Amino acid sequence: MPDQPPHVKVNIQEVRTRSLAAREIVTNLSDAMPSIEDLWLHIYAALADVTALISEIHRLSGALSKARRDHANLAAAGRATLKAERDAESDPLYYLRDELRAQGHLPPDAWGRS
Repeated sequence: MPDQPPHVKVNIQEVRTRSLAAREIVTNLSDAMPSIEDLWLHIYAALADVTALISEIHRLSGALSKARRDHANLAAAGRATLKAERDAESDPLYYLRDELRAQGHLPPDAWGRS
């Protein structure tokens, strides 16, 4: 998976780099000032959230891409169905049923095809 998902306006690699630099700075400061260890732990926890957020951005981007692709495929199937109706095909709903099956919204047909 590319580091920068499409449609993400934040430079994820830059965020990751700054987060790693901040962790290094906090490590050096915590070694120099151990008396405020509780504060350093809170900062470490906040910086650890950056990694989780980057993973979530990748996951959501993938889900969004799939939803967009499914929507486009359903729209194309709908257009094909309308054209098949205009052309008086024997089973104009075939295109729509086929796409709904492909996306898992209908059970496989009688021949076991999905």
